[in-house]
Amino acid sequence: MPPLFETSLPLPLYARGKVRDTYDLGDCLLMIATDRLSAFDVVLPTPIPDKGRVLTQLSVFWFRKFEAWMPHHLISAEWADIRVALRRAGVSAPDTYRSQLEGRSMLVKRAAPFPIECVARGYLAGSLWKDYRAAGGESADAPVSLYGVVLPPRLREADALPEPIFTPATKAHTGHDETISFEQACALIGTENASLLRDYTLRLYREAHAYARTRGILLADTKFEFGSDAQGQILLIDEVLTPDSSRFWDAARYEPGKPQPSFDKQFVRDYLESIGWNKQPPAPPLPQEIVDQTAARYREALLRMTK
Repeated sequence: MPPLFETSLPLPLYARGKVRDTYDLGDCLLMIATDRLSAFDVVLPTPIPDKGRVLTQLSVFWFRKFEAWMPHHLISAEWADIRVALRRAGVSAPDTYRSQLEGRSMLVKRAAPFPIECVARGYLAGSLWKDYRAAGGESADAPVSLYGVVLPPRLREADALPEPIFTPATKAHTGHDETISFEQACALIGTENASLLRDYTLRLYREAHAYARTRGILLADTKFEFGSDAQGQILLIDEVLTPDSSRFWDAARYEPGKPQPSFDKQFVRDYLESIGWNKQPPAPPLPQEIVDQTAARYREALLRMTK
């Protein structure tokens, strides 16, 4: 089946993000994970086969794993339920869209998203490593403070942190998200909400990290999104612990002090850096070799986590 770059359903389009197309079904939303891939906040012109199915199936796995204590927005990812919802919303021949939608779609509850991304980090990697180096942490003799979080001096790239940390970020509609302090998060959404989201984020990270270790994977960092429903209940929304939202490392190959082989889109970022792309649209197409290797990494993440 060819990769799915964009959908066009006879329904009101609720939102089209970098990866997901979401449609308004009235009493709920239909969230579809396409095979689009973004890097450096730019959507690439080359889709990754099966990527949307991997994202959806991993998210469903984690929603179900945590639902005993963490309410979420997932209603169903089963085609039979999606078919009924489409027909109820006025789609006369829903089976016409089955090949596009099955395995990559979720019916979800409506929720008002909080305007922050909730990031948990257990290792010194990505933007945290860049900011730590910029602050002189590699050679510092005293602890280093970043976004209000105190880190030990003289850590190496990919070192485990003493404890997982919460580093919220603003949601940028264009450009890059900006990491903020917990106090700034409190100013945006209130102290009570910020405290709850921090506690949820760190518990989700710790439990997911412990589980991933049993599958030979290190969860270096991840981001969650939360929203509130009409009754004011906080829900875990969007995607959860996927290669798009997380940094997954192979535990057997973990070696601090350098970048780690990963099961996420870091592979694509590294390729784009290597060809000198200026990170401005339009993005260059990906060669088939990069597409195939990226798809294999996504599929392996799904298999190792869920099988």
